[in-house]
Amino acid sequence: MAREEGLVVMTGKPWSRGAALRDPNEAHRAATPLELFFDLCFVVAVAQLTARLEHAYATGHLADGIQGFLMVMFAVWWAWMNFTWFATAHDSDDVPYRLLTLLQMAGVLILASGVDAAFDGDSYRVVVAGYVVMRVALIAQWLRVARHQPTIRTRARRYAAGVGAVQVAWLILVIPDNITLFKALFLPLILCEIAVPIWAERAGAGELWHAEHIAERYGLFALIILGESVLAATVAVKDATDGGVTGSIVTVAAGGLVVAFSCWWLYFDTLGGDGPETQVRAFSWGYGHYVVFAALAAVGGGLATAAAAVAGHGDHPIPERTAALAVTVPLALFLTAVALIALRPGDPCGPDRLRKWLAAAAALVLAGVFLPPAGATAFAGGVAALLVTVETVAAHRRYRAATGTG
Repeated sequence: MAREEGLVVMTGKPWSRGAALRDPNEAHRAATPLELFFDLCFVVAVAQLTARLEHAYATGHLADGIQGFLMVMFAVWWAWMNFTWFATAHDSDDVPYRLLTLLQMAGVLILASGVDAAFDGDSYRVVVAGYVVMRVALIAQWLRVARHQPTIRTRARRYAAGVGAVQVAWLILVIPDNITLFKALFLPLILCEIAVPIWAERAGAGELWHAEHIAERYGLFALIILGESVLAATVAVKDATDGGVTGSIVTVAAGGLVVAFSCWWLYFDTLGGDGPETQVRAFSWGYGHYVVFAALAAVGGGLATAAAAVAGHGDHPIPERTAALAVTVPLALFLTAVALIALRPGDPCGPDRLRKWLAAAAALVLAGVFLPPAGATAFAGGVAALLVTVETVAAHRRYRAATGTG
């Protein structure tokens, strides 16, 4: 904007600048309002997934529920991740870029509307349709890069061709609308999706991402999922207290809050400012977050399940072991994934952190097997809070040793 005689006026700009090639060392790079808006659309999909996972626990459809959750969560995460890495290198913020981003946002909403049918085993057509819409928009973005950035044209064309080929395969697979066939071929097509960036980056374009920007974007998505987890648990606790407040419900509510807050603390102190430095680490860092995000979303479903179990609500009583493990297993997976992603060569703290967090993860799984839902949730909160305390004290000691303070 510019000021003219006391008035604020918008400065002009061309509607199309062409695809950009951003500086990976750009100072003060931060998430844009469009990126934040894009993330908000994923709130709907994550909320649907969390609710359907809780429903699967409540109705006893564990295997189908967990499988459906992991499958749809991959589609949500993969589409989000691909946009995030594209934007860190090629965000031109012109009109075509914004409209193609809008198309991806529409795809998210289409996908979210098909979650119920997918979980019920009726059809994956709507989920695939939404996913393909998002991917087609990304293909158009890559074709713009190929046109306007000749120095990385081969890389961009590989992305466009690879993503396009896999989308054709998804569409062919979903035409018969055979759930058994779809589930059987899901993993091979996922491996093809994962292989596309590996193949495209072999074009030798170099490291184009902005490490701090990537770390911020992943952190913001983690916050969105944590928020959905807290919301799911809050709604469940509210429903549970309709029949009166009990000690078990209070324990689940308090333990769940401690778990969510500890997850936030551990994630951002461990990975919050730690973007990937090398090409190899970019893949392990980026891909490993699937487990982190899926586990965080599942924690929310688990807390809601535990609240429903201790209240005794629903047409089908929830087995205590199922409700307890629904909290402790996702938390154990979250701790394991974060510790592994944070492990890097030359980090003296990494191996010790990994040992402590793996021990905590094992204890959580055992607690889920032997404790009732309220006790398991309280134990999970205690373990998570203990890890926060241990890591905070260790960080303080390292600071004192480095600065020579008493």
